Amino acid sequence: MATLSDVYIKRIAAFLPNPPVGNDEMEAVLGMAGETPSRVRKMILRSNAITSRHYAIDPHTRRTTHSNTELSALAIRGLLEQGLPPEAIGSLACGTSYPDQILPGHAVMVHGLLPQIPPCEVVSTAGVCVAGMAAMKQAERAVRTGECREAVAAASEAASAVLRGERFQAETGSLRLQEAKPEIAFEKDFLRWMLSDGAGAVQLGSEPLPGQLNFKIHWIELLSYANEMPVCMYAGGEVGQGGEWLSWKEADAAACAERSLMAVKQDVKLLNDNIVAYTVEKPLRRLIAKHGLRAEEIDWFLPHYSSGFFRSKLAAGLAAAGLPIAEEKWFTNLPYKGNTGSAAIYIILEEFMRRPDIRAGQKILCYIPESGRFSTCFMLLEAVYA
Repeated sequence: MATLSDVYIKRIAAFLPNPPVGNDEMEAVLGMAGETPSRVRKMILRSNAITSRHYAIDPHTRRTTHSNTELSALAIRGLLEQGLPPEAIGSLACGTSYPDQILPGHAVMVHGLLPQIPPCEVVSTAGVCVAGMAAMKQAERAVRTGECREAVAAASEAASAVLRGERFQAETGSLRLQEAKPEIAFEKDFLRWMLSDGAGAVQLGSEPLPGQLNFKIHWIELLSYANEMPVCMYAGGEVGQGGEWLSWKEADAAACAERSLMAVKQDVKLLNDNIVAYTVEKPLRRLIAKHGLRAEEIDWFLPHYSSGFFRSKLAAGLAAAGLPIAEEKWFTNLPYKGNTGSAAIYIILEEFMRRPDIRAGQKILCYIPESGRFSTCFMLLEAVYA
C-alpha cells in the first residue's frame, strides 16, 4: 500500500474587488428591483450584522469590473506573487456557486486566464458554499496520494452579477401589471442583502515552507444530507407546489425571465429550521466519534456562517453536539468582508494566517455549511512553523 503524504497549506491569497460598500450605498450599487426601494433591506441588514462588503461593480458607472473567472484568477495570481512557481502546480481545482457559463467548466476558464501555469490536472467543483471546500479536498487528495507535490485550490463568487435590480425587471414589470405590486418575492430579495463578491486561493504542498507559518491539514470531511432534506437554496429553476424540482430547461425564455428562474433563491423558513441540526449537530456528533474531537483541544474556531443571526444558534448547536467552543476562540470577518459564499473560508483563512498570536501546535477547526440541500464541511488544521 502506498504511503500517504502530509499536506500543508503553505500560502493563502485573497482578492476582494473595488472599495468596500457600506449598508447605505448597497441599493445604489446593485440597483432597485422594480424601481422601488426594498422594504426588507434594513431589517435583513440588522439581522445579518454585515456592515460592508465588496462588489465587482463600479459604484459610479454601475458597470461590471470583474467576472467570476477573473476574481479566481486574481486570487491565484496572488499566490504566484508570493513566490509559488507556476511550473510547480500539478493540480488546479476551482469551486464556485455560480460560474460565468454553463460550459466549459469554471476551472478551465480560470486556467485560461493564467497562461503561465503549464498543462496540469484541472478540476471544477460545483454546489454552494461547500464547492470551495470540495475544490480544496480535491487538491489535498492530489498531494496526499503523491500524484503531485504542489496543488492549488481556489474559490470565487461574483454574486452581484445576478443580484442587480435589472435582473428582476421582467418579473417586477409583470407583477406591476397584474397586482400593482412591483416587489420581488422575499426569497429573492433576502439574498440581495446577504451575498457579495470575492475570491481566495491556497497552495497545498507535501512539505511546509521554511521560516513561516503553515497549516497542516489533518482531515477534511464533507457530508451531504440531501437524502433526507429538500432543496433550500437554488438557482436555475424553482420548487414546484408538490416539492418537485422544476428546471429552467423546462420553461421557455419568457417564463424564465418573468419568474427570474436564474436568480438565486432561498427558502428562509427551511433554512432557519434546519441549518444547525443538519450542518452542525448531526455531522459533528459523527465526526466527534470518528476523530475523537474534544473542545479543549481546539484553540481556534473559524466558522463561515451567512449571517450574524446564526452566531448564537451555532454556539448552541456546538454545545448540543458535545463540542462547546468558547466564543473567544472564534474568528470571522463576516461583518466587514461580507458573505462571499464558497470563497468565504478562504478569505477568512487568509486574514487569520496573518495574526501574530498563532502558536505552533495550535489546532484550528473550520466549519463551512451549505443550505443548497443541506451539506456541511469541517476541516481540522494544525499551525506549523517549519
